[in-house]
Amino acid sequence: MNRRVFLATALSSSRIFGANDRLRIGFIGLGGRAQWLLKNEKFPGAEIVAMADCFLPQCDKAAGLQPEFAQVTKYQDYRKLLEKEKLDAVFIETTTHARALIALQAMQLGLDVYAEKPLTLTVEEGQLLVKAVERYKRVLQTGTQQRSIPINAWASKFIREGGLGKVREVIACNFEPPKMWTARAGQPAPAGLDWDLWCNQTELRPFHDELRGRWAWYWDYDGGGQSWGVSGWGTHALDQVQCALGTDTTGPVEIWLEGEGERPAVMMKYASGTVLKMNGKPRPDHSDLGAIFVGEKGTLEIKRGTLVADAGLLKDAPQDTVEGPGENSFHIANFLDCIRTRKQPNAWVEAGHRSTSVCHLTNMCRELGRKLRWDPVAEQFIDDAEASRKLARPRRKGYELPKIA
Repeated sequence: MNRRVFLATALSSSRIFGANDRLRIGFIGLGGRAQWLLKNEKFPGAEIVAMADCFLPQCDKAAGLQPEFAQVTKYQDYRKLLEKEKLDAVFIETTTHARALIALQAMQLGLDVYAEKPLTLTVEEGQLLVKAVERYKRVLQTGTQQRSIPINAWASKFIREGGLGKVREVIACNFEPPKMWTARAGQPAPAGLDWDLWCNQTELRPFHDELRGRWAWYWDYDGGGQSWGVSGWGTHALDQVQCALGTDTTGPVEIWLEGEGERPAVMMKYASGTVLKMNGKPRPDHSDLGAIFVGEKGTLEIKRGTLVADAGLLKDAPQDTVEGPGENSFHIANFLDCIRTRKQPNAWVEAGHRSTSVCHLTNMCRELGRKLRWDPVAEQFIDDAEASRKLARPRRKGYELPKIA
């Protein structure tokens, strides 16, 4: 770490916030998700002062969402935002393949981070984020907002504390894998786009509008980020599983495929004996954002903001949370509060890393087509060098991950 980064980290770590101090927040990545948050959510005790997007017109569009954003400073290169702005935290709402590097650079400069889900593209990235939070004493909140929705948090705690007895199995949707990009003729890039910066760690391919617009479909950029994809809604569902099982610092020990057809079910076994069955079919009511927990004392299905359970299990549950504008308010408020208190946020870095790792393990098992044994302590596959090589990916020069001392 150079002297500038060390001083920034030291100064930010020692800052004490007064009751009237407003947090200075930057937004990096101003696509659909960022615009949803900026349009529909509140940021109590904070002000958005800067925005960055490699497609600069996105900053103009986002700045027009609220009157108070009219004076924000706009950047095409997020690195200039990090260098020039005196911020307390950043929301990283970029493509998945760019997210971890930006988060690491921000934390090295002493900033706290709200990083959208899925947290990472690889297991290696998650391991570095965990190490960086500890090394630089940062707050990192993963954007899996169900952790902060009261009824979801209540249900997770209920299961963790034995409300269902021993959980025998968990049933989740059989989420779709990512697609592979096939080479095609390039197109003229739109004005205001830094395509090199957009490609980030990945191959500098010719620009194509579908690649930029539907990046989440493709393996190079995400783990299947479309709605019913592994790292799309799958991230929320598998995070809900991890949270309710109390496995925030660990993961499954075995992963295998079961059944025939184009997409066999993915099965996982935890050290406790609980089996996760990803064999459900997509349903249009967002129940795929959660899972069904089958225990000795009954069955409980956790959705986003609502529950379905056997008679008598829900007598102490909070009110349902309506989906839509405001559903992220609990999560954002928790993050901003943790910046001030230095407490651990609801979707802390290890929890986010481990839940995202379950997504990665799913994709790796499908790719290899065989049973895998996973050591969740060492975060390595057991006696399978080929599988372990898939925990990281080669990165393009200039976009290497930094070393965390």
